[in-house]
Amino acid sequence: MLTVIDFPYNISDYNEIKNAINHLSRYDYAMSRIIKKFGKCNLQPHRDYFNALLQAIVGQQLSVKSAAAINGRLFEKFNNQPTPELIIATKDDEFKKIGLSNAKIKYVKDLSARIINKEISLKNFNKKSDEDIIAELTKVKGIGIWTSHMFLIFTLGRLNVLPYGDLGIKKAIMLNYNLRKLPDEQKVIKIAKKHNWAPYNSVAAWYLWKTLDSE
Repeated sequence: MLTVIDFPYNISDYNEIKNAINHLSRYDYAMSRIIKKFGKCNLQPHRDYFNALLQAIVGQQLSVKSAAAINGRLFEKFNNQPTPELIIATKDDEFKKIGLSNAKIKYVKDLSARIINKEISLKNFNKKSDEDIIAELTKVKGIGIWTSHMFLIFTLGRLNVLPYGDLGIKKAIMLNYNLRKLPDEQKVIKIAKKHNWAPYNSVAAWYLWKTLDSE
């Protein structure tokens, strides 16, 4: 008999997350154990799309601590209100002083230029499909599938995104599903399908990341 796990979620759609908890607990014993350990899931949508993309680009291949420090300096420079126009107008040397690499300077300026030129429109982004959003974002230099997945999960709050290329997800699956080595992307997809994570892949991923936090 399925036990309904009732948590005081601090999220915008309580019922949908509650459904996700019950679904994952029903079909996946390992996930049920993880859910009982970590309690509430606090995935929430946010509306500062441009800011989120800047932070995602800056944070690529950096530790959480390093990414937070550089993003802090970046946003402080623009009084927490960076705009595409301000990014384009800022000299590369100023970004280097903040801690951005040459590549990431090109990436944030490419994102800004495409928004200014209306090659990409962030307006009503939340109304687009996951596939359309990925297609839009991956036009930008430096934004690939991984960054797009992070944006869909942590900024738009989409509940059915499987970040199959994420190293943390691979490690968490290895540890929690007793694998001898890190799974490749196809293995991640296979495990998600086997354990019926859809239509709540994002929630499953959130809980897997939490197991790494505890480590």
